[in-house]
Amino acid sequence: MIRFILCVTYVVVFLILSIPLLIAEWIIGKFSPSAKDISSLRIIQAVFKGVLWISGVKVTVIGEENVPKDAPVLYIGNHRSFFDIPLTYPRCPIRTGYVAKKELEKVPLLSSWMKYLHCLFLDRTDIKQGLKTILTAIEKVKSGISICIFPEGTRNKNEKETDLLPFHEGSFKIATRAKCPIIPMAISGSVNLWEAHFPKIKPCHVVIEYGKPIYVDQLDKETQKHIGAYTQNILLEMLKKNEYLI
Repeated sequence: MIRFILCVTYVVVFLILSIPLLIAEWIIGKFSPSAKDISSLRIIQAVFKGVLWISGVKVTVIGEENVPKDAPVLYIGNHRSFFDIPLTYPRCPIRTGYVAKKELEKVPLLSSWMKYLHCLFLDRTDIKQGLKTILTAIEKVKSGISICIFPEGTRNKNEKETDLLPFHEGSFKIATRAKCPIIPMAISGSVNLWEAHFPKIKPCHVVIEYGKPIYVDQLDKETQKHIGAYTQNILLEMLKKNEYLI
């Protein structure tokens, strides 16, 4: 329980003490939006690294060279843990917004930082609003901001990590409309950090593998129609391959 208490305390203290930072970032954004974006990115990446250090997790990264360092992408990942974002966000080389559930928009201070980082809030119960979120994500990518989405739509609570939930095909419109590459992102073992023995946080080994970029316009027409299933199969193969590493 000590690690859990330390992590919660660390995050809460940061959010409270970050109020002056939020104001400073807002002022910076008035003069230089790009400078504000980068500084907000680095601040939160540092905070997440602190969370991972407290949790004691060991992270092995495979295929990071597949992630473009100078162009936006659509990250497509499996989702098993609340720690999936702290685990992957520090590795984003450029501005990146995550698509999160609508409920997080109601959390004071946290939602402010998320908006600074170009995160989007998805209402899973409202199809019209969901489409609006996807359209906003497309514009974000076109402006040079990567987007990360977990197309299972919610945390996967199945016993086996390789038993993925169906991918929502609508998520992939971000890549097809913005003409950006898709980066499959397989996260193995993150559930063992917290959810597997809630509420305790226990040190564990997590493997993150980035697959080769998928350029939708280079695929045949039939595959393009089922790009969600195609990407899911690639992700599944990486998860199966990395099972023995956890």
